[in-house]
Amino acid sequence: MKGCIGSFRALGSDLTTGETGGSFSAKVAGGSPELRQKNAEFADLVYNPRHRSAISNDLAFGLARRVDAAMSLASVTTIHGVRVLAGALSAEEQRVLLADLQSIARVSPPFSLMTGWGKPMSVKMTAAGRFCWFSDRKGYRYIETHPETNAAFPPIPALALKVWEQFETRVAPDCCLINYYGEGARMGLHQDRDEADFGYPVVSISLGDPALFRIGGTERKSPTRSFWLSSGDAMVLQGDTRLAFHGIDRIKFGESALLPKGGRLNLTLRRVAEA
Repeated sequence: MKGCIGSFRALGSDLTTGETGGSFSAKVAGGSPELRQKNAEFADLVYNPRHRSAISNDLAFGLARRVDAAMSLASVTTIHGVRVLAGALSAEEQRVLLADLQSIARVSPPFSLMTGWGKPMSVKMTAAGRFCWFSDRKGYRYIETHPETNAAFPPIPALALKVWEQFETRVAPDCCLINYYGEGARMGLHQDRDEADFGYPVVSISLGDPALFRIGGTERKSPTRSFWLSSGDAMVLQGDTRLAFHGIDRIKFGESALLPKGGRLNLTLRRVAEA
């Protein structure tokens, strides 16, 4: 446990790769030539100051948020049926989010979980938001207070909410699970099906060491395929993949410099309660 909390708290190392910010030209670069032209024309209306006399500031702000989301989604790729936004967070944003997670870990320390048949899980978990997923011999369920401190979980970090909004704008998440993968940790194939409405997605954010993500179908015996997720990447399970079996085969421990002691943090945002 101490090693896990230390990995959450350790700061001081920069990422060796990554870009900060993002130019307007990069935002309109995705998609077909026709889509890029339409994106550029619409974005010019929203962002160019000479048009501000024709639209209110409030309307411009609202439209700008929609443009940002649309431009980001233009760079989303589909890998084995899963929508992936590579580099969803810049190097600086990853460091800021890590600092937020350190603050969360100080008041809601990561804890160990046990499967329903009494086997310890190799990942450590804590959460932000109203709910946290929990597992022990009594089964799988969501809880609203930390199992050791009995305190409510801290609010979901703003940067995590920003990534959620790239994929889902109808409702806000009420749960952000934070899993820590140390050396040798993995996550077996499972479904996320303890939520009230499967019409809302599960959004994943990766920080730290690369992870080999495995995705199957809605039956445990369905064929599976895998691909690597890197620090700053985001992906979403929704629609046909919302109830797909998925897991983490392994991580490349120590490859990323984001967590000085190595390991991977995975944030999964979801809507647990009825909207």
